[in-house]
Amino acid sequence: MCGITGFIEWNRDLTAELDLVLSMTSCLEKRGPDAQGTWISGPCAFGHRRLSVMDPENGAQPMVIQEEDAVYSIVYNGEIYNAPELKDELRRRGRTFRTNCDTEVLLQSYIEWGPDCVYRLNGIFAFAVWDSVRQHVCFARDRLGVKPLFYSELEGTLIFASEPKSILKHPRMEAVVGPEGLAEIFVIGPARTPGHGVYRNMKELRPGQVMIYNRSGLRTYAYWKLEAEPHTDSVEATAGEIRSLLQDTMERQLISDVPVCTLLSGGLDSSALTALAVDYYRRTGQGQVHTYSVDYVDNDKYFQAHSYQPGADTPWIKRMVEELGTEHHWISFDTPELVGALPDSTLARDLPGMADVDASLLLFCREIKKGATVAISGEAADEVFGGYPWFHREELLGSGTFPWSIATGLRAGLLSPEIRDWIAPERYVADRYAEALEEVPRLDGETPEQARMRTMSYLNITRFMPTLLDRKDRMSMAAGLEVRVPYCDHRLVQYVWNIPWEMKTTGGREKGILRKALEGVLPDDVLYRKKSPYPKTHHPAYLEAVRGQMLEILDNPASPILPLIDADRIREIAASPESSSHLPWFGQLMSGPQLFAYLAQVNHWLTTYKVAIR
Repeated sequence: MCGITGFIEWNRDLTAELDLVLSMTSCLEKRGPDAQGTWISGPCAFGHRRLSVMDPENGAQPMVIQEEDAVYSIVYNGEIYNAPELKDELRRRGRTFRTNCDTEVLLQSYIEWGPDCVYRLNGIFAFAVWDSVRQHVCFARDRLGVKPLFYSELEGTLIFASEPKSILKHPRMEAVVGPEGLAEIFVIGPARTPGHGVYRNMKELRPGQVMIYNRSGLRTYAYWKLEAEPHTDSVEATAGEIRSLLQDTMERQLISDVPVCTLLSGGLDSSALTALAVDYYRRTGQGQVHTYSVDYVDNDKYFQAHSYQPGADTPWIKRMVEELGTEHHWISFDTPELVGALPDSTLARDLPGMADVDASLLLFCREIKKGATVAISGEAADEVFGGYPWFHREELLGSGTFPWSIATGLRAGLLSPEIRDWIAPERYVADRYAEALEEVPRLDGETPEQARMRTMSYLNITRFMPTLLDRKDRMSMAAGLEVRVPYCDHRLVQYVWNIPWEMKTTGGREKGILRKALEGVLPDDVLYRKKSPYPKTHHPAYLEAVRGQMLEILDNPASPILPLIDADRIREIAASPESSSHLPWFGQLMSGPQLFAYLAQVNHWLTTYKVAIR
C-alpha cells in the first residue's frame, strides 16, 4: 500500500513546482515509509510514498513507460490480486515486463486496454495514469472503495491525493467547511455521504468509478455497481459457491513478499479467514500463521453484555489459537493510551472519527507493524451477509433513516440554535436517506419483505461499510501497515447481495448461509457463536477521562467548537446517567463515552487544521 498525490494544470509547465509536489508527498510518509518518488512533465505532477509489499527492489513509483513518442506514468495505491493472470495475458499479447510488481501489470494493462482495464482488475486500488496519447489523466477507484481517492477542482487545477491532508497542502485549497460539511460532521459523522469530502471544494471519487481529466474538463462514470439479479442456486450450491469464492480470495490475498498475519477476534468472520490461511500455509509449506488480537486492561472486570455486544472475545480467541496452532500475539491497552491516541487518530483521518474505536485500532496497528507488514481482516462480512442487529430488529428496520444512526434528534439537539438553523440537520439526513433509497436496484417479482431486506443490504454496503473501510485504511496506513479485506471481493459481494434473505438466514441465524458455507472449516461452537463486534473499552475510567476532557473544552472560551454546539445541553448529558448508558449515538460501538470523545476530536480537528466555517 502507498500514498499518492499530485495536480494537473493544463495551461502551465509545472517543472518549477517540485517543492510543492515534495511537500504534498511528504505528508503521506506514514502511508508509505519505505520510499518517496516524484514525476513532473509539462502540466502534470505526481508524487508517491511507497510501502513495499511486492518486488521491493523494482517497484518504485511513479512508474513511467515510454513507447516511441507515447509516455505513460502511474501513481497507484493498492494490490491487484489477479496480477499473475493479467501478466500472462499481456505477455501473450506481446508485452514484456521488467519487474515482478503489480504496479507494472496495472500500467501495462492501462496501455493495452486504456481506461477499460478497470473491468479486468480484481483488487483494491486507487490510481492515476498520465496518458500522453489521449492527453488526459485517468483516475480509478476499486469497486467497494477499500482504497481512498480525494480530489479538488479549483480554477483550472485538479488536485488529488489518498488523504485530504495532502490536498490541503496545495496553496489553492483552503480548510473551509460550510453548512453541508458541518451536517456531515455533526449528524452523518463519523460516516460520510458517498463522494463527499466534507471540506468545501473537496470530493471523494466514489467506489467503482473512473474519472477522466482532460483539457475539456472532468468526466466521471461508474464502471461497476451492484446489480439486482435472480438467485437460482439451491442452499447447498450457494454455500458451496461462497466457500469457493472465499478460498480463492484468501489464497490470492495471502501472496506477499513480506510477512503476513491475520486479525483474530474469535468470531465467525476472522476465525474463518484464519482457518483458511492456516490451511493454505500448511499446503504450501509456509510455516506457522501469526495472529493478533486486541483487548483492554480490566475489560473482563467491567464488561456488561447487551444486545450490541453479547459476549467477551478472549475465551473464543484462545479456543481458535488452540484449534489452529497459530503463533498468537495478545495486545492490550489501558485508558491513558486510548485517550492519548485520540488526537493522532483524528490526524490520521483528517477528520473526527470513531473515537476510541479509531484510537485503539491505530495503537493495535502500530503493534502489529512490529512483526508484520500485511494483515488479513474480517471487515465487511456483517454488511455483506447481514450480521448487524439492525438487519434483525423491527424497530431499526422500520426506523425510516439510517439504522446505525437513529438519534438524529438527539444529535441535532447538541448544536447551537444558529447552527441548527443554518444546516437544517433533520432535513439534511432525510435528504441523504432519500437519495440512498433512490439508488437501490430493484428486482421484479420480489416480495415486499425481500425488497426491504435488499434495501437494507444496499444501505449497509454503500453507506455503513465505507465508514469502517475508511477507518481501517486510515488507521492501518498511519502505522505503515497494509490491511486486506477478503470479504470485500467484488465477486463475493455481488453474489451474496442477490441471495434471498430467507436463504441468507439459513437455520434461523444471522449470517446463516455463511455459517453453512464454513461447516467443516470451523468447530461448531465457534461456527454458531453469537456475533460480537470489534472490542471497545468498558472501563469507567475512559468515560471519566473523555467527559473531563470535554468539560475542559467547554470551560475554555477559546475552544473553536463552542459557537457550533449547545454547551449547556452537553453539560446536562455529562451530569446525567445518559453519559454512561448505551446512548444510541452511532453504530454498535459509539454511545455515551464516545459522544464526548467525538466532540473532543471535533475541537482538536478545528484547532489543528485551522478550519474556517463559512
